[in-house]
Amino acid sequence: MAAYLQQIQFVFIPFALLLILVLVQYPQYLFYLLLAAIPWSFEYSFSPTMATDVPDEPLMLLAAVASITLFIYKKQVNLLRLHPLLFLILIHFFWTIITVILSTNMLISAKYLLAKAWYLLAFVSLPLFLFKNEKKLKLAAFILTGSMLLLMLVILAKHGQYNWSFEKVNHALHPFYKNHVTYSALLVLIVPLQMAFIRNTVSRSLRYFLIGILLISFMALYFSYARGAWIALFTGLAAYWLLQRKFLLPGFVIFFAICIGSVLWLKTNDKYLKFAPDYNTTVYHTDFREHMIATYQMKDVSTAERYYRWIAGIRMTKDSWNTGFGPGTFYSNYKSYTIPAFKTWVSKNEEHSTVHNYFLLLVVEQGVIGLLLFLLLVGCLFWYAQKIYHSTKNRFCKTVTATIAAILTMICTVNFLSDLIETDKVGSIFYLCVATLIVADVKTKDLVQAETGNSNTI
Repeated sequence: MAAYLQQIQFVFIPFALLLILVLVQYPQYLFYLLLAAIPWSFEYSFSPTMATDVPDEPLMLLAAVASITLFIYKKQVNLLRLHPLLFLILIHFFWTIITVILSTNMLISAKYLLAKAWYLLAFVSLPLFLFKNEKKLKLAAFILTGSMLLLMLVILAKHGQYNWSFEKVNHALHPFYKNHVTYSALLVLIVPLQMAFIRNTVSRSLRYFLIGILLISFMALYFSYARGAWIALFTGLAAYWLLQRKFLLPGFVIFFAICIGSVLWLKTNDKYLKFAPDYNTTVYHTDFREHMIATYQMKDVSTAERYYRWIAGIRMTKDSWNTGFGPGTFYSNYKSYTIPAFKTWVSKNEEHSTVHNYFLLLVVEQGVIGLLLFLLLVGCLFWYAQKIYHSTKNRFCKTVTATIAAILTMICTVNFLSDLIETDKVGSIFYLCVATLIVADVKTKDLVQAETGNSNTI
């Protein structure tokens, strides 16, 4: 075909098909390759209306196929007893199907549903088949962490060419990240993994080396100039403190109760209108010091724009609180719900970005039930992390659950200021945490039941 059409690219098709066949037959290598690709992936547009993240999204599709293949050929897998966390994920997925059917734009919502399906297959289902022992779990964590740290060094070097300036930070991230928010979010999620490696390293020289890398990571976090990631770092440390005191889940519930109470208070008698920013003074600052000062003065354009969209999102819930407007449809519906008093210089939203709060986005697009199901899932994740941590003496299981608790808290934190669960960078880590926590729960039960000989296996 290449000779006949004089198109050399046809030569690569057989090799590509062989590679796909090998990766599906040996899913562990496919999965490790996917983990290594996550930090380096970038968006590639095939047309003005069609884009994907390469190479990780094609690898996700292959991972989904591999997961289905394993499901068919390993019917004896004990996961079919359906762990409660898996049950919650499936319930939420089925609810998403309902919201897609009732969506204001079914085509966009259907695309969202397909992407959600292969995320779950690639990052929840496939790891459950592959994480047979500690060695494979450690290798997966090492590959993900190592890949991200290597990219971090590349970005630091590129950013150094701009004297690590705040104004040029997004230039240094090109082409792997559109902005510093996603980069800093993934970078801060790697910190608990680094700490876990340090804690479980026997060699003193290796430990010092890892501590040095961790310090460089802190420097990279600072030069990412992302306030959400900085806050997430401290909430992750707070999560570990709460975990040790068996207060992780209560802390999560109390925090959300305070958030809901604050929203209701601001909504009463339209108190939120008192906090409207001045359109003329709300601008983008190229100096980081001015940027931070403007943040607490409500004069920073990114902060003010968040208020603009949050208010629109809350007002949208009145009209479709039960099933939402449909997954992926926030942009096409929100502008008629905005309030001009909160308008900023970037309110045209040429990037078609969303509400910048994942929890509010769920209410808007999937209704109250969608939000409640997600909160129930997160609450159960915290409960299982706390239960496992205090029910086992196994050092590895304790380290795993503490790491997951910190990462989940960080993910919740960054998603209060963004909506990153559905992205390949952060969403993949979230679902990997779910799969790993299920593995840790099953392993803990195995250790407890080892004396009786009745162990659960994956």
